Amino acid sequence: MILPLKLEDVFFVAAGRVILERISAEIGAGPSTIILGANGAGKSVLMRLMHGLLAPASGKIRWGNGDAARLQAMVFQRPVLLRRSALANVTYALKLARVPRAERERLALEALESVGLAAFAPRPARVLSGGEQQRLALARAWALHPEVLFLDEPTASLDPTATREIERVIQAFDAAGTKIIMATHNLGQARRLGDEVLFLHQGRLVERAPVEQFFSRPASPEAAAFIKGELPWV
Repeated sequence: MILPLKLEDVFFVAAGRVILERISAEIGAGPSTIILGANGAGKSVLMRLMHGLLAPASGKIRWGNGDAARLQAMVFQRPVLLRRSALANVTYALKLARVPRAERERLALEALESVGLAAFAPRPARVLSGGEQQRLALARAWALHPEVLFLDEPTASLDPTATREIERVIQAFDAAGTKIIMATHNLGQARRLGDEVLFLHQGRLVERAPVEQFFSRPASPEAAAFIKGELPWV
């Protein structure tokens, strides 16, 4: 168990500008956590800090057991895919995770099946549609059975049909026991997929609440304005 994830007075600065300011929170297992906020609120930077891709300028980020590298995965808005087949993209991830060679293809095919891409296994990954590429990225994560899955705006550039497919896969991760931490500015998606909301505004954690409470009784004027569409969110 690598959770809880603890953030203590986390600052992040880029090009002399404060991106995140005094972020403190503890994220435990179980409920899906949605990081919600307008573009520029700091959501993606916070996700990368939690995943370990960035280091804070000050403050601390700690996992429960101190070693989370092999038990977490991250899927980005625009997945980075190898110039290989869909199957090879997944088997390569398993290779990096030191899964025995004899097991890689079986696990990779199971992961592709779980996201509805088994028939695309031999197809070059980079000729897949945007939604299919995102499902392939999720298959790579699925094959690793992470305890925590970070999702950074995973459907932001997809059409409604592809979005529904991605959300179905995310819900399958959740049902399988993977902790979901997802950044989005999409209010409907937050309500469909989230159990709790962390609301960021201009680099500050303004509010944290169960999803229904957040939408029905926002405690901050910034959150209320965002829900009403009075803050920019596209």
